[in-house]
Amino acid sequence: MKLFTKSQYQQLLKNGTGANRGKDHFPVVKLFTPDAQATWLLIDIDPEDPDMAFGLCDLGMGYPELGYVSLAELTSLRGKLGLPIERDMHFVAAHPLSVYTEAARSQEGITTNFDQLAQAAACLKDRRS
Repeated sequence: MKLFTKSQYQQLLKNGTGANRGKDHFPVVKLFTPDAQATWLLIDIDPEDPDMAFGLCDLGMGYPELGYVSLAELTSLRGKLGLPIERDMHFVAAHPLSVYTEAARSQEGITTNFDQLAQAAACLKDRRS
């Protein structure tokens, strides 16, 4: 399976270009290891280095963090049973990356749970007001 659809790849590049870079985008794609506990929510690809994507990375050890990841490494990575990384074909982001990051830090892992994300969004809103 390819890591991205053509439209996802184009959106990731667009998000990584010029004035779009560094914004709090909605995640474009969710990747995961079906035989391990690693998950990635990616928001952009650096057009000057199209091997590097930015997003929320969770290797399943309870310490999700924002950072860059090599797409070449992701495509070569295999889990415990030798399965490659897959794209969650049903994932549709409901919040910007900051909300997923807040929820992941409190849950010690990336979550797509509606209530946990709503709570994280409310926490961020309270901090900003």
